[in-house]
Amino acid sequence: MNKQLIDLFIKNAIAEDLGDGDHTSLSTIPIHADGRAKLIVKEAGVLAGVELAIEIFNQIDANLTTTVFYADGANVNYGDVVLTVSGKVHSILLAERLVLNCMQRMSGIATKTNRIVNLLKPYKAKILDTRKTTPGLRYLEKWAVRIGGGVNHRIGLYDMILIKDNHVDYAGGISNAIDAANTYLKESGKKLEIEIEVRDLSELDQVLAKGNVDRIMLDNFNFGDLKSAVSLIGERYITEASGGILEENIAEYAACGVDYISMGALTHSVKSLDMSLKAY
Repeated sequence: MNKQLIDLFIKNAIAEDLGDGDHTSLSTIPIHADGRAKLIVKEAGVLAGVELAIEIFNQIDANLTTTVFYADGANVNYGDVVLTVSGKVHSILLAERLVLNCMQRMSGIATKTNRIVNLLKPYKAKILDTRKTTPGLRYLEKWAVRIGGGVNHRIGLYDMILIKDNHVDYAGGISNAIDAANTYLKESGKKLEIEIEVRDLSELDQVLAKGNVDRIMLDNFNFGDLKSAVSLIGERYITEASGGILEENIAEYAACGVDYISMGALTHSVKSLDMSLKAY
């Protein structure tokens, strides 16, 4: 867990929710009242966000006591109690929605990722996430992908050079873009991998003739062309399939022999896992 990033996220999330006070709790519950609650799973899935939840409780009120029964990555079912928390009621209620929002979203992503990881077991391909994440929640969503057994692609614009179709077009072609990227790395002293996206076999031929990249992204290829591309590339470069890939067809892409498959649907349209936090 990146403590600095998480601390900032929790601080901002609490400020967004709390404003000038939780007036419902202030008006209905004595300020010093103590209580306890349990976090209950309401559908089967892969659990994610427990470590984050503990951090949220601790930052809201260090005197809250939590007991954890299931860790991140655990398979859970309807009715399972993930954790209990006890202490000041006002603190529990302030933490409730933030904990649930994070854990439900993260668990939904981990559950989906894990289903796909299991689909890919017969193949060498590994599943990658993308930058198609919720603004402000990228770290949490990519964390959930890892918990589900997936692999993080680049975190942002800063940790890899990924030359996509627009970069190629604006640069004046594949050769120009690759040359410019390598010159930039040499002049800046940065140690970054270079990946380039190709849209068809003709563009792939240009990349193979040029070289000086680390990974080739094969975007929106049909299965026949994807198999041909993998054969042409051989072991020279890491291969990645992308574009229009769904849970229903991912095994067909993996069967083409690529090293990685990137899938925006891991994070941009996932269903949250249902949970609740109930007093007892």
